[in-house]
Amino acid sequence: MSRTILISGAGIAGPALAYWLHRHGMTATVIERAPEPRLGGQTVDLRGAGRTVIERMGLEQAARDRVTHEEGLRFVDGRNRIRASFGTDALDGFVTELELLRGELADLLHHHTRDDIDYVFGDEITGLTDTGDGVDVAFRNGADRRFDLVVLAEGLRSRTRDRIFADIARIRSFGLYTAYFTVPRAEADDSWARWYNAPGRRVVLLRPDNQGTTRATLSFLDSQPGLDRLQVLAQQDFLRRHYADAGWETPRVLDAMGESPDFYFESVGQMRLEHWSRGRIATVGDAAYCASPLSGMGTSLALVGAYVLAGELSRHPDHHDAFRSYEDIMRPYVTQAQNVSWFAPRLASPKTRTGIRLLNTVAGFATNPAISRLTRRFTSPPADAIDLPVYSCAGR
Repeated sequence: MSRTILISGAGIAGPALAYWLHRHGMTATVIERAPEPRLGGQTVDLRGAGRTVIERMGLEQAARDRVTHEEGLRFVDGRNRIRASFGTDALDGFVTELELLRGELADLLHHHTRDDIDYVFGDEITGLTDTGDGVDVAFRNGADRRFDLVVLAEGLRSRTRDRIFADIARIRSFGLYTAYFTVPRAEADDSWARWYNAPGRRVVLLRPDNQGTTRATLSFLDSQPGLDRLQVLAQQDFLRRHYADAGWETPRVLDAMGESPDFYFESVGQMRLEHWSRGRIATVGDAAYCASPLSGMGTSLALVGAYVLAGELSRHPDHHDAFRSYEDIMRPYVTQAQNVSWFAPRLASPKTRTGIRLLNTVAGFATNPAISRLTRRFTSPPADAIDLPVYSCAGR
């Protein structure tokens, strides 16, 4: 079906969608405001239906070649004593065997599609006009162009999405802020992720990567709105003050923060979008249904959503029918992924030392194989909770 489709966003969902559109005989163009592929970011996992999509793309071995080799997650105290330890085979909600950096997955998808897809980096959409028989698109740097359809594959706080869907979009907030950045590897860093709780609902997470460095995460609950809208230097100053007395290896993390090449700070939330399309413009991935990092489902939703959207566009000559079918198939999967309790980050980041000791004690009990089997259904994301369609080109 000869359609021209503009995709805004070259993260995970965008290149995956471009790949499947090309396989179905459509012409995709991907625009990305960054000057080059964004290779930063923390660890993501391939599980469930998302992993199946990667397999159908023929990329499972390539993904395996890029894994971080993380062996599991350990809860530690201020003296770095292990209070609980979960290997890759213990609780699927923490670590899987296919853990890789977000930037590595984005790079893999870009390399796999760049010979067939027109990528435009360093530009962005500034105007969208749906004329009924096409979409006229204005760009910040390039000349205006016309496409049959436009798909927004941007982030949770997509400005382009809000041009079209602001009246039906709502972000569910958890009151949780998270900073992600890379720090030099230290002697204490090994192949295990380490989770440390400090009083005041503060968490420090250190995870190994496959590049000789360590990925740091600072997460905390705070009722102050708008911290994510501060300038980067102000965000880092706030983190230094907020974590000044946190203990453990926090000083080392804070010292390296200012020199990190990929510092990113966000307010964690979910996107609740009443409808994922309007006219000839649709959304996919985080721009449509971000479930938040708390869900463990972001990568699966992006990959599966891209696969289903392209497949339905290949099945339906009318884009309205295709968008409707895409949403019918994906909506139950998304609903389950977004079923994250508001209490989840509060349980994971206790306020007091007593609460932290209790959390570590409970985590220690959960390492018991019998209890682990019982709790798996509560900790494992519903990554397989979809009957993934098989389209004519899949696996060909």
